[in-house]
Amino acid sequence: MTTTQALTVRQNGTAATALLVGPALMAGYGVVRLVGRAVSDYGPGVWWTTAHLLFLAGVLAFVPVFLGLRVLAGERGGGRAAAEVAAWTGLLGAAAVVVQAVIDLTAGFAAADKQAMSEMFDRVQGVPGVMPLVYTVVPMLFWLGLLALVTLLAFLRRDAVRWWTPVLVLAGTVLMAVNLDLLPVGALCLGVALMPVRRGLSA
Repeated sequence: MTTTQALTVRQNGTAATALLVGPALMAGYGVVRLVGRAVSDYGPGVWWTTAHLLFLAGVLAFVPVFLGLRVLAGERGGGRAAAEVAAWTGLLGAAAVVVQAVIDLTAGFAAADKQAMSEMFDRVQGVPGVMPLVYTVVPMLFWLGLLALVTLLAFLRRDAVRWWTPVLVLAGTVLMAVNLDLLPVGALCLGVALMPVRRGLSA
């Protein structure tokens, strides 16, 4: 086995694990958030910090997912080029979401109460360009990149990515976008959608 082949096998193994870990961490974020809102005002404190650490870890877990899935499109051709674009689009969105999570965690550590945290968010979000780059436009590229990538692979690699995978990814994304309280259900959709892809990465 060449060094390149060994690196590919290792990358695919990491991606296969991340396909399970990423959605699980996001589901954990959703559950902790719901519990925190039920037992407190969900401001600065252990619930906020724990939830957002899970969120940050969940997003970071999707980095090897994007890098691994793009390999399934093959080494050359238009399909690989399209997969590269989709993967790097998703990674750009992931970077924005990571920044958002870090801001949330920093505000949680620095603020004395929920009102102070809200004021910190207002100041940060009031900086020109922050809202589209960190909160509204660019973060959506994470979900669009993931959806585009699995949709493309559902056509190119039907042996590895089932036709219903993009449907469940879309359903999970919509659920989480409609209401953050639906995060656990949306993350479950992602987990079910991506679980069979692990076999393709392991093949």
